[in-house]
Amino acid sequence: MNTILADMTNRIDPELMTLAGRIIRSGGLVAFPTETVYGLGGDALDPDASRRIYTAKGRPSDNPLIVHIADMGALEKIVSDIPSAARLLADAFWPGPLTMVLSKSPAVPLETTGGLNTVAVRMPSHPAALELIRKSGGYIAAPSANTSGRPSPTEAKHVQADLDGKIDMIIDGGPVGIGIESTIIDLTEDVPLVLRPGFISLEMLQSVLGEVRMDPGLHSEDPAFRPKAPGMKYRHYAPKASLTIVEGSEAAVRAKIEDLARQAEESGGLAGIIATDEDASVYAHGIVRSAGTRSDEITISQRLFGILREFDDLHVSVIYSEAFDTPQLGAAIMNRLIKAAGHQIIQV
Repeated sequence: MNTILADMTNRIDPELMTLAGRIIRSGGLVAFPTETVYGLGGDALDPDASRRIYTAKGRPSDNPLIVHIADMGALEKIVSDIPSAARLLADAFWPGPLTMVLSKSPAVPLETTGGLNTVAVRMPSHPAALELIRKSGGYIAAPSANTSGRPSPTEAKHVQADLDGKIDMIIDGGPVGIGIESTIIDLTEDVPLVLRPGFISLEMLQSVLGEVRMDPGLHSEDPAFRPKAPGMKYRHYAPKASLTIVEGSEAAVRAKIEDLARQAEESGGLAGIIATDEDASVYAHGIVRSAGTRSDEITISQRLFGILREFDDLHVSVIYSEAFDTPQLGAAIMNRLIKAAGHQIIQV
Protein backbone atom coordinates (compact mmCIF):
# COMPACT_ATOMS: atom_id res chain seq x y z
CA MET A 1 0.00 0.00 0.00
CA ASN A 2 1.23 3.49 -0.89
CA THR A 3 0.66 5.77 2.11
CA ILE A 4 -0.16 9.36 1.10
CA LEU A 5 1.61 12.03 3.19
CA ALA A 6 -0.58 15.14 3.27
CA ASP A 7 1.30 18.22 4.47
CA MET A 8 -1.02 20.47 6.46
CA THR A 9 1.56 22.00 8.79
CA ASN A 10 0.78 25.55 7.65
CA ARG A 11 -2.85 25.30 6.53
CA ILE A 12 -5.63 22.77 6.03
CA ASP A 13 -5.74 21.76 2.36
CA PRO A 14 -9.43 21.47 1.39
CA GLU A 15 -8.85 19.01 -1.46
CA LEU A 16 -6.61 16.72 0.57
CA MET A 17 -8.99 16.87 3.52
CA THR A 18 -11.91 15.93 1.24
CA LEU A 19 -9.84 12.99 0.01
CA ALA A 20 -9.05 11.97 3.60
CA GLY A 21 -12.74 12.04 4.49
CA ARG A 22 -13.56 9.96 1.44
CA ILE A 23 -10.92 7.39 2.46
CA ILE A 24 -12.50 6.97 5.89
CA ARG A 25 -16.05 6.80 4.52
CA SER A 26 -14.92 4.01 2.20
CA GLY A 27 -13.43 1.98 5.05
CA GLY A 28 -9.81 3.15 4.86
CA LEU A 29 -7.47 4.47 7.56
CA VAL A 30 -6.06 7.99 7.99
CA ALA A 31 -3.59 9.13 10.67
CA PHE A 32 -4.16 12.68 11.85
CA PRO A 33 -2.91 15.17 14.47
CA THR A 34 -4.80 15.99 17.64
CA GLU A 35 -3.77 18.26 20.50
CA THR A 36 -2.61 15.17 22.45
CA VAL A 37 -0.92 12.69 20.06
CA TYR A 38 -1.46 11.55 16.47
CA GLY A 39 -4.49 9.27 16.04
CA LEU A 40 -5.16 6.45 13.58
CA GLY A 41 -8.67 7.05 12.30
CA GLY A 42 -11.30 4.80 10.78
CA ASP A 43 -15.09 4.88 10.56
CA ALA A 44 -16.24 4.23 14.14
CA LEU A 45 -19.57 2.79 13.00
CA ASP A 46 -17.98 0.31 10.55
CA PRO A 47 -16.85 -2.91 12.27
CA ASP A 48 -14.53 -3.74 9.37
CA ALA A 49 -12.75 -0.39 9.75
CA SER A 50 -12.20 -1.05 13.45
CA ARG A 51 -10.76 -4.46 12.60
CA ARG A 52 -8.37 -2.77 10.15
CA ILE A 53 -7.21 -0.41 12.90
CA TYR A 54 -6.42 -3.34 15.19
CA THR A 55 -4.58 -5.11 12.36
CA ALA A 56 -2.53 -2.08 11.29
CA LYS A 57 -1.43 -1.43 14.88
CA GLY A 58 -1.05 -5.06 15.93
CA ARG A 59 -3.40 -4.10 18.76
CA PRO A 60 -5.29 -6.62 20.96
CA SER A 61 -8.96 -6.55 19.98
CA ASP A 62 -10.18 -6.24 23.59
CA ASN A 63 -8.45 -2.85 23.90
CA PRO A 64 -11.24 -0.28 23.27
CA LEU A 65 -11.00 2.47 20.65
CA ILE A 66 -11.98 6.08 21.32
CA VAL A 67 -14.72 7.56 19.14
CA HIS A 68 -13.93 11.14 18.09
CA ILE A 69 -16.79 13.57 17.38
CA ALA A 70 -16.92 17.21 16.28
CA ASP A 71 -20.11 18.45 17.98
CA MET A 72 -22.37 17.59 20.92
CA GLY A 73 -25.25 16.63 18.64
CA ALA A 74 -23.24 13.64 17.41
CA LEU A 75 -23.18 12.22 20.94
CA GLU A 76 -26.88 11.36 20.91
CA LYS A 77 -26.49 8.73 18.18
CA ILE A 78 -23.74 6.71 19.84
CA VAL A 79 -24.72 6.68 23.53
CA SER A 80 -27.87 5.35 25.16
CA ASP A 81 -27.97 8.13 27.74
CA ILE A 82 -26.19 11.45 28.26
CA PRO A 83 -25.89 11.97 32.03
CA SER A 84 -25.79 15.47 33.46
CA ALA A 85 -22.14 14.89 34.46
CA ALA A 86 -21.23 14.43 30.79
CA ARG A 87 -22.86 17.72 29.83
CA LEU A 88 -21.08 19.52 32.65
CA LEU A 89 -17.69 18.11 31.62
CA ALA A 90 -18.34 18.85 27.95
CA ASP A 91 -19.14 22.47 28.79
CA ALA A 92 -15.92 22.72 30.79
CA PHE A 93 -13.42 20.77 28.70
CA TRP A 94 -14.69 20.08 25.15
CA PRO A 95 -13.23 20.50 22.64
CA GLY A 96 -10.15 19.28 24.46
CA PRO A 97 -8.12 16.39 25.90
CA LEU A 98 -10.90 14.63 27.83
CA THR A 99 -12.48 11.27 26.96
CA MET A 100 -15.72 10.16 28.61
CA VAL A 101 -16.82 6.53 28.93
CA LEU A 102 -20.61 6.23 28.54
CA SER A 103 -23.16 3.48 27.88
CA LYS A 104 -23.15 2.81 24.15
CA SER A 105 -26.09 2.74 21.76
CA PRO A 106 -26.67 -0.08 19.23
CA ALA A 107 -25.15 2.18 16.54
CA VAL A 108 -21.63 1.50 17.83
CA PRO A 109 -20.31 -1.95 16.92
CA LEU A 110 -18.66 -4.10 19.56
CA GLU A 111 -15.57 -4.19 17.35
CA THR A 112 -15.06 -0.51 18.17
CA THR A 113 -15.63 -0.87 21.92
CA GLY A 114 -13.47 -3.95 22.46
CA GLY A 115 -16.58 -6.04 23.10
CA LEU A 116 -17.89 -3.75 25.86
CA ASN A 117 -21.31 -2.15 26.21
CA THR A 118 -19.64 1.18 26.92
CA VAL A 119 -18.08 3.60 24.45
CA ALA A 120 -15.22 6.05 24.99
CA VAL A 121 -15.89 9.43 23.34
CA ARG A 122 -14.00 12.66 22.97
CA MET A 123 -14.10 15.91 20.99
CA PRO A 124 -10.55 16.97 20.05
CA SER A 125 -9.61 20.63 19.73
CA HIS A 126 -7.10 20.37 16.87
CA PRO A 127 -8.61 22.08 13.78
CA ALA A 128 -7.36 19.37 11.39
CA ALA A 129 -8.92 16.64 13.55
CA LEU A 130 -12.26 18.43 13.71
CA GLU A 131 -12.32 19.04 9.96
CA LEU A 132 -11.47 15.40 9.23
CA ILE A 133 -14.27 14.21 11.53
CA ARG A 134 -16.77 16.41 9.69
CA LYS A 135 -15.54 15.35 6.24
CA SER A 136 -15.66 11.65 7.13
CA GLY A 137 -19.22 11.48 8.43
CA GLY A 138 -18.93 12.55 12.05
CA TYR A 139 -17.56 9.49 13.86
CA ILE A 140 -13.90 8.48 13.81
CA ALA A 141 -12.52 5.64 15.94
CA ALA A 142 -8.92 6.49 16.67
CA PRO A 143 -6.28 5.05 18.98
CA SER A 144 -2.77 6.48 18.83
CA ALA A 145 -1.17 6.09 15.39
CA ASN A 146 1.68 3.79 16.35
CA THR A 147 2.50 0.11 16.45
CA SER A 148 0.83 -1.27 19.58
CA GLY A 149 3.07 -1.01 22.62
CA ARG A 150 5.46 1.53 21.08
CA PRO A 151 5.83 5.15 22.26
CA SER A 152 2.91 7.25 21.06
CA PRO A 153 3.55 9.50 18.02
CA THR A 154 3.86 13.24 18.59
CA GLU A 155 5.02 14.02 15.03
CA ALA A 156 4.06 12.69 11.60
CA LYS A 157 7.52 11.14 11.18
CA HIS A 158 6.79 8.86 14.16
CA VAL A 159 3.63 7.64 12.39
CA GLN A 160 5.61 7.02 9.21
CA ALA A 161 8.19 4.98 11.09
CA ASP A 162 5.52 2.62 12.40
CA LEU A 163 2.70 2.58 9.85
CA ASP A 164 4.04 3.62 6.44
CA GLY A 165 2.66 1.18 3.86
CA LYS A 166 0.00 -0.11 6.28
CA ILE A 167 -2.51 2.78 6.12
CA ASP A 168 -3.94 5.00 3.39
CA MET A 169 -2.91 8.50 4.49
CA ILE A 170 -0.99 10.47 7.10
CA ILE A 171 -2.00 14.10 7.70
CA ASP A 172 1.07 16.01 8.86
CA GLY A 173 -0.01 18.81 11.17
CA GLY A 174 3.40 19.35 12.78
CA PRO A 175 4.32 18.58 16.40
CA VAL A 176 1.39 18.16 18.80
CA GLY A 177 0.71 20.56 21.64
CA ILE A 178 0.37 18.32 24.71
CA GLY A 179 2.20 15.10 23.88
CA ILE A 180 0.34 12.60 26.07
CA GLU A 181 -3.05 11.03 25.50
CA SER A 182 -6.35 12.40 26.82
CA THR A 183 -7.63 11.95 30.34
CA ILE A 184 -10.29 9.20 30.43
CA ILE A 185 -13.17 9.36 32.94
CA ASP A 186 -15.78 6.62 33.37
CA LEU A 187 -19.24 8.08 33.94
CA THR A 188 -21.09 4.74 34.08
CA GLU A 189 -20.21 4.14 37.75
CA ASP A 190 -21.91 5.62 40.82
CA VAL A 191 -18.79 7.69 41.45
CA PRO A 192 -16.92 8.87 38.32
CA LEU A 193 -13.58 7.11 37.92
CA VAL A 194 -10.43 8.31 36.17
CA LEU A 195 -9.27 5.40 34.03
CA ARG A 196 -6.28 7.21 32.52
CA PRO A 197 -4.70 10.44 33.83
CA GLY A 198 -3.91 13.19 31.37
CA PHE A 199 -3.79 16.96 30.89
CA ILE A 200 -7.20 17.33 32.58
CA SER A 201 -6.21 16.50 36.14
CA LEU A 202 -8.20 14.82 38.91
CA GLU A 203 -8.48 18.17 40.67
CA MET A 204 -9.89 19.84 37.54
CA LEU A 205 -12.53 17.12 37.21
CA GLN A 206 -13.42 17.39 40.90
CA SER A 207 -13.88 21.13 40.53
CA VAL A 208 -16.70 20.43 38.05
CA LEU A 209 -18.29 17.23 39.41
CA GLY A 210 -17.37 17.09 43.07
CA GLU A 211 -16.44 13.52 43.98
CA VAL A 212 -14.19 11.82 41.40
CA ARG A 213 -11.81 8.93 42.14
CA MET A 214 -8.83 7.27 40.50
CA ASP A 215 -9.72 3.75 39.34
CA PRO A 216 -7.87 1.11 41.42
CA GLY A 217 -7.55 -0.94 38.21
CA LEU A 218 -5.36 1.77 36.70
CA HIS A 219 -2.15 -0.02 37.61
CA SER A 220 -3.43 -3.59 37.33
CA GLU A 221 -1.03 -6.19 35.95
CA ASP A 222 -3.58 -9.02 36.26
CA PRO A 223 -3.74 -10.88 32.90
CA ALA A 224 -7.43 -11.59 33.52
CA PHE A 225 -8.20 -7.87 33.90
CA ARG A 226 -10.44 -6.56 31.11
CA PRO A 227 -9.75 -2.93 30.21
CA LYS A 228 -12.59 -0.40 30.04
CA ALA A 229 -10.35 2.14 28.32
CA PRO A 230 -7.18 2.25 26.20
CA GLY A 231 -3.89 1.82 28.03
CA MET A 232 -5.20 0.07 31.13
CA LYS A 233 -4.13 -3.53 30.57
CA TYR A 234 -1.20 -3.91 28.20
CA ARG A 235 2.34 -2.59 28.33
CA HIS A 236 2.31 0.70 26.45
CA TYR A 237 4.66 3.40 25.23
CA ALA A 238 7.66 1.06 25.47
CA PRO A 239 11.05 1.73 23.87
CA LYS A 240 13.11 -1.19 22.58
CA ALA A 241 15.65 -0.93 25.41
CA SER A 242 14.79 -1.76 29.02
CA LEU A 243 13.60 1.37 30.86
CA THR A 244 13.96 1.90 34.61
CA ILE A 245 12.66 4.84 36.63
CA VAL A 246 14.70 6.09 39.59
CA GLU A 247 12.76 7.80 42.39
CA GLY A 248 13.95 9.59 45.51
CA SER A 249 15.61 12.85 46.51
CA GLU A 250 17.08 14.79 43.58
CA ALA A 251 20.68 14.29 44.71
CA ALA A 252 20.21 10.55 45.33
CA VAL A 253 18.48 10.07 41.97
CA ARG A 254 21.25 11.84 40.09
CA ALA A 255 23.93 9.80 41.86
CA LYS A 256 22.16 6.49 41.23
CA ILE A 257 21.52 7.14 37.54
CA GLU A 258 25.13 8.28 37.03
CA ASP A 259 26.37 5.08 38.71
CA LEU A 260 24.05 2.87 36.63
CA ALA A 261 25.08 4.61 33.40
CA ARG A 262 28.75 4.15 34.29
CA GLN A 263 28.18 0.42 34.98
CA ALA A 264 26.43 0.03 31.62
CA GLU A 265 29.37 1.70 29.86
CA GLU A 266 31.94 -0.46 31.65
CA SER A 267 30.07 -3.61 30.60
CA GLY A 268 30.11 -2.56 26.94
CA GLY A 269 26.62 -1.09 26.81
CA LEU A 270 25.25 2.40 26.33
CA ALA A 271 22.74 4.04 28.64
CA GLY A 272 20.16 6.61 27.66
CA ILE A 273 19.27 9.07 30.42
CA ILE A 274 16.03 11.05 30.60
CA ALA A 275 16.60 14.15 32.73
CA THR A 276 15.37 17.73 32.99
CA ASP A 277 17.02 21.02 32.06
CA GLU A 278 17.88 21.47 35.73
CA ASP A 279 19.87 18.20 35.92
CA ALA A 280 21.01 17.23 32.42
CA SER A 281 24.49 18.73 32.68
CA VAL A 282 25.46 16.77 35.81
CA TYR A 283 25.67 13.39 34.07
CA ALA A 284 29.09 12.36 32.78
CA HIS A 285 28.12 8.97 31.34
CA GLY A 286 25.53 7.82 28.83
CA ILE A 287 23.51 9.78 26.29
CA VAL A 288 21.51 12.44 28.10
CA ARG A 289 18.30 13.95 26.78
CA SER A 290 16.35 16.63 28.61
CA ALA A 291 12.58 16.29 28.65
CA GLY A 292 12.23 19.97 29.52
CA THR A 293 12.07 22.02 32.67
CA ARG A 294 10.20 21.24 35.87
CA SER A 295 9.03 24.85 35.97
CA ASP A 296 7.11 24.35 32.68
CA GLU A 297 5.84 20.78 32.89
CA ILE A 298 4.08 20.83 29.50
CA THR A 299 7.55 20.68 27.93
CA ILE A 300 8.07 17.30 29.61
CA SER A 301 4.83 15.83 28.26
CA GLN A 302 5.58 17.21 24.79
CA ARG A 303 9.06 15.67 24.58
CA LEU A 304 8.78 12.38 26.48
CA PHE A 305 7.62 10.03 23.71
CA GLY A 306 9.97 11.63 21.18
CA ILE A 307 12.93 10.96 23.47
CA LEU A 308 11.97 7.30 23.85
CA ARG A 309 11.83 6.99 20.05
CA GLU A 310 15.17 8.79 19.69
CA PHE A 311 16.80 6.29 22.05
CA ASP A 312 15.48 3.50 19.82
CA ASP A 313 17.25 5.12 16.85
CA LEU A 314 20.45 5.49 18.90
CA HIS A 315 20.34 1.79 19.89
CA VAL A 316 20.98 2.36 23.57
CA SER A 317 21.09 -0.84 25.63
CA VAL A 318 19.31 0.53 28.73
CA ILE A 319 17.40 3.67 29.66
CA TYR A 320 17.23 5.35 33.06
CA SER A 321 14.76 8.12 33.80
CA GLU A 322 14.35 10.59 36.58
CA ALA A 323 10.84 10.65 38.09
CA PHE A 324 8.67 13.68 37.35
CA ASP A 325 6.63 14.82 40.33
CA THR A 326 5.14 17.97 38.82
CA PRO A 327 1.93 19.70 39.99
CA GLN A 328 -0.65 19.20 37.19
CA LEU A 329 0.82 16.68 34.77
CA GLY A 330 2.97 14.62 37.12
CA ALA A 331 0.41 11.83 37.51
CA ALA A 332 -0.11 11.59 33.75
CA ILE A 333 3.59 11.70 32.89
CA MET A 334 4.45 9.09 35.51
CA ASN A 335 1.57 6.87 34.34
CA ARG A 336 3.13 6.78 30.86
CA LEU A 337 6.64 6.25 32.17
CA ILE A 338 5.61 3.44 34.50
CA LYS A 339 3.78 1.68 31.65
CA ALA A 340 6.80 2.13 29.37
CA ALA A 341 9.10 0.75 32.07
CA GLY A 342 6.93 -2.28 32.76
CA HIS A 343 6.73 -1.07 36.41
CA GLN A 344 10.55 -1.21 36.84
CA ILE A 345 11.26 1.40 39.53
CA ILE A 346 14.28 1.86 41.80
CA GLN A 347 13.76 3.76 45.07
CA VAL A 348 16.83 5.56 46.43
